[in-house]
Amino acid sequence: MNRAFAVMTALICLLFASAGFADQPTPWQVDMQVPATPIMQEIKWFNNYTLWFIVPITFLVLILIVAVVMKFRASANPVPSRTSHNTMIEIIWTIGPVLVLFFIAIPSFNLLNAQLTIPTNPDLTVKATATQWLWSYEYEGGEDPLSFDSYMLKDEDRAEIGKEDLAAYPRLLAVDNELVVPVNKTVRLLVTAAPTDVIHAFAMPAFGLKIDAVPGRLNETWFRAEKEGMYYGQCSELCGKDHAFMPIAIRVVSDEQYAAWSTAAREDLAGANRALMASADQSADAVRVAATENK
Repeated sequence: MNRAFAVMTALICLLFASAGFADQPTPWQVDMQVPATPIMQEIKWFNNYTLWFIVPITFLVLILIVAVVMKFRASANPVPSRTSHNTMIEIIWTIGPVLVLFFIAIPSFNLLNAQLTIPTNPDLTVKATATQWLWSYEYEGGEDPLSFDSYMLKDEDRAEIGKEDLAAYPRLLAVDNELVVPVNKTVRLLVTAAPTDVIHAFAMPAFGLKIDAVPGRLNETWFRAEKEGMYYGQCSELCGKDHAFMPIAIRVVSDEQYAAWSTAAREDLAGANRALMASADQSADAVRVAATENK
């Protein structure tokens, strides 16, 4: 019993290990990505909630259409009724949609309020600037602010950077320099585009995050990632010929890993990224060994 419990615990830890978790699109995917923030959890709940209205309404309309076609076709109803009003039907047809909209509006407004209310004391503020066709990140605050560019990872550069694992660093989604943030911390995100550029959009499906990057305008949003790992998104505006090659990658790490990376990245970004990758891989390997030993 103890061995079985140990195996189960190790497998659970392996499932949520930071280096082993990468949320990204999957083949034949029909559902949303696994929520990684409270906002995305609310979005997924609201999506499932609205289905309880959408599905019955769809079937009701289908049944009514079939009934009308069968009952009121010329062969079955050669003498059509001249009735122009039915008080009961008109009351139901008015009150019904109002009630549906009422039950949808309340959770919808709550969700919008949660999304648009920026926390007053964020743990971290990052500015993301879009340019055709890359993202530039700047960590606000501190005497020595950190900033860098993030380009889509080219296949010929994978070996040099150490990102040859396509499962963890998928083609057309992986980047050379990820945005690194600590887990369970509130991150305030400022989003804009270069003054001479076009409109872009910062979108991260697992975070429930999507906001336009407009030249000359500073938009803001926020997120709090609750699981360590790699998360992928893309620019979701048709910004030009390389629109499809402007991915967004966010690596969520522990407080200790973030502090070490943040300090080292100001001196050597590439070295700090390699050290962070090694640390994350080592943590995942330790969990895998524990799972193997307890089988």
